[in-house]
Amino acid sequence: MSESSAPIAKMHQWRLRHLMLAPHRLAFFMAAVMLSTSALWWAGVLLARVFAWRLQPVVAEPLLHALLMSLSFMPLFFCGFLFTAGPKWLKLAGVRARSLLPALLTMLTGWALDFVGMYWQRQAVALGVGLVALGWSALALRFTRMVRASRVTDKFHTTLVGVACWIGVAVIAGAALALALDATALLRTVFYLGIWWFLAPVFAVVSHRMIPFFSANLIERLDAWRPNWVLAVMLATLWFEGLASLADLWWWPLPQALRWLQVSVEAPAALLMLGLALRWGLIQSLKIRLLAMLHGGFVWLGLALALNAVSHALMAASGDTVSLGLAPMHAMTMGYLGCTMFAMVTRVSSGHGGRKESADNTAWALYWVLQIAVVLRVGAAIFAPWAQPLTLAAMACWSVAMLGWALRYGHWFGTPRPDGQQG
Repeated sequence: MSESSAPIAKMHQWRLRHLMLAPHRLAFFMAAVMLSTSALWWAGVLLARVFAWRLQPVVAEPLLHALLMSLSFMPLFFCGFLFTAGPKWLKLAGVRARSLLPALLTMLTGWALDFVGMYWQRQAVALGVGLVALGWSALALRFTRMVRASRVTDKFHTTLVGVACWIGVAVIAGAALALALDATALLRTVFYLGIWWFLAPVFAVVSHRMIPFFSANLIERLDAWRPNWVLAVMLATLWFEGLASLADLWWWPLPQALRWLQVSVEAPAALLMLGLALRWGLIQSLKIRLLAMLHGGFVWLGLALALNAVSHALMAASGDTVSLGLAPMHAMTMGYLGCTMFAMVTRVSSGHGGRKESADNTAWALYWVLQIAVVLRVGAAIFAPWAQPLTLAAMACWSVAMLGWALRYGHWFGTPRPDGQQG
């Protein structure tokens, strides 16, 4: 290395202080840590089952899996996105990353305590989740104050996100309480509400605002068509699914009439979502990788609702003896939430990191590994004889995609922007 290039190389070395240059750097980095740790932990659990290694968690591993894969990294990614895009939507001054550090550290400390406590003491896990609720409540309050302080006339999307964030506070606090009381049914309840009333609504609001906007900007002859009634239908469907999940949990088996009611809501909603994907430019987006990634995630929302409709129809016809199992849930969580998160965070990391807003070969390959993971996991739920190998293959693909993403973009978050600008 020449003497002139040495200072440049040193300047671009990874440094912890660089995480404080922008909110998305700090929050996304912590989310990447949680994403990677959760993936490795669950891969270890699945391998332990294969080799009959004895693990003795203080909380059932499927419940820990639901806790970590839904409420650990997703809110951290939300934080990075909302405090980066939020000020622009609300026409407010940018947020300093350092001001978010206390809340984010509280959340990360809580999750660290959970990993220690899950094979030690249940109350430690409850305390850890309680810390996460405390940290997230501080962030929800900060975002709510931003929305109230803004003078823009259109606060429709940001207000809905704020409401969902407070539902998230209640969900995480409820999970902490359920863990402290060892109340399994209550814990399952808050997990369902966390998926359908907290995480999915935030994604629905962001999808409604951003996908048609991005599509219209990049594809000629497309307009940013996003009437509010479409979002209202999306949110109403998600809330209905949350209520239906609780009915399944607390009132099973459901009467046949209620099963057909579920089908009558889910089937047209699935068609609407898939039709909406086409209206927003699904076919045209295939030529633009990053846009195609966003559309690919949204398609899984329609597929998840379609799978739910098929599953509930089978249950109605068989007296609740035949269903698609967890296929619809994994289509929603890994498919819609996972793929949309991957695409949206990749775009923010690129655009706000001084890099071209596009998916290069690395991002594109990781995204398709993620898509394969979703297909394999959905297939594992449907084809019971091959459930174990398909689940292991899905976990391997998920781990490759998420660890690969975390390593690559985690490096970006700790180095200065290549264009020399701030942020």
